[in-house]
Amino acid sequence: MALTKNTSTVDDGLKSELEKKGIVVTSMNQLYNWGRRSSIWPMQFGLACCAIEMIATACARYDLARFGAELFRASPRQADLMIVSGTVTKKMAPQVVRLYNQMPEPKYVITMGACAIAGGPFIDGYNVLRGIDRFIPVDVHLPGCPPRPEALLYGIMELQRKIDSQSIEKTPWYQEGLKREYLVPEFGPHGLIPKYNPEIWQPREKDCRTEKYGQPIMVGKKTKAPNLDVTPAPAAVRPAAPAAAASIAAKPPEPKAGT
Repeated sequence: MALTKNTSTVDDGLKSELEKKGIVVTSMNQLYNWGRRSSIWPMQFGLACCAIEMIATACARYDLARFGAELFRASPRQADLMIVSGTVTKKMAPQVVRLYNQMPEPKYVITMGACAIAGGPFIDGYNVLRGIDRFIPVDVHLPGCPPRPEALLYGIMELQRKIDSQSIEKTPWYQEGLKREYLVPEFGPHGLIPKYNPEIWQPREKDCRTEKYGQPIMVGKKTKAPNLDVTPAPAAVRPAAPAAAASIAAKPPEPKAGT
């Protein structure tokens, strides 16, 4: 991740001497970014098995509180980090985008695991989205299946580096007329409508995956989602054969016991 670090124009030696006297010299950008990167509040939700690793990161062994990011918020209105931890199905994708739209600025996204990045082992499934970055912007990708808690800590540190490089004058959320609310797809009978947000993601002109691995094996797999709007016709009742019906009618009743 290529980032430009905010630097101060004050000489480092002078700053060191002033700090010995109890005087701290800094810039508004450094103070602003220090407060934000030291109080990242993730949103409290998980999608699949990667969420177990995310929970372990917040426990005592790995202690996410060292980075000021242990306060998981149950409301998107109070969170500024979304950790997409697990498989994003097409039925769940509209809810993820809606939660992202409800988060206040500034907000960031970390995709945790191969499923959230590109579909993972379920990439050929008709019900799995091939990456949440088709609908919302992603800041840090964490590959793995699932990534260990150390990987999530590294992702938090990379996000802190990105926050440190931002400037108040150039950040998009302070620009006039900004509206960072993205299109919420609808889950239709044949998948998502639309399939992706053209403002965020564009399909590749060259399918490298097909060239390297070939076409996916479709034996025993469904190529598209079932049409849930069609009501199945009731099964027809097969009439009994005439010979069998006649034998049942001619059969005498069995005598009762004791007669």
